[in-house]
Amino acid sequence: MTLKTRLTADETRERILETAEEHFRRVGYGKTAVADIAGTLGMSPANVYRFFPSKSSICEEIASRLLDNCHEHLREIVAEKQAPASERLARMTMTIHQFNKSQMFDEKRLHDMVEAAIKENWHVIKAHLETLVALFAEVIQDGMAAGEFVVRDPVEAAWSFKQCHVTVFHPSLIEQCATLFDLDEQTRRLTQFAIRALKV
Repeated sequence: MTLKTRLTADETRERILETAEEHFRRVGYGKTAVADIAGTLGMSPANVYRFFPSKSSICEEIASRLLDNCHEHLREIVAEKQAPASERLARMTMTIHQFNKSQMFDEKRLHDMVEAAIKENWHVIKAHLETLVALFAEVIQDGMAAGEFVVRDPVEAAWSFKQCHVTVFHPSLIEQCATLFDLDEQTRRLTQFAIRALKV
């Protein structure tokens, strides 16, 4: 029985994504071709292209799922309304940093895909950054309502707050700075500085 007759279209898409991610983790994004994914599944490359128009579209879906895992953890922190906004922001920045750091060092081959997404300006990266800003803005708004923060525009403040952490958020900069200083401590220092700015 062939893959086509055994699986629905949704199941086939899922198999393609799972196989592609396994290849990216094992041999790397750059060294994986659509033909490799198709061969593992017993399909032709043309059949894979029926479900995904390009290798980058496969990668973008995998990257989106990967980043959604990070967003889920952040939303859990945002939802803890009983905690002070400054405490939640600190937990959020450390969560983002440690997530990106784990991709950089623990999943190096998979990280190559994320690097490509950043360099090629994939939509998923833009959406990820917008999600981070929206989540930061929600917590900053909570802090404003509680009298904890004094800012005029929570969204503008959230963009600046995110940018303040670029050296501990951006995967390439994490790699470059890893041997220069303690990245977790640097994250804490940057967050403390940024939170003080929200209170002025």
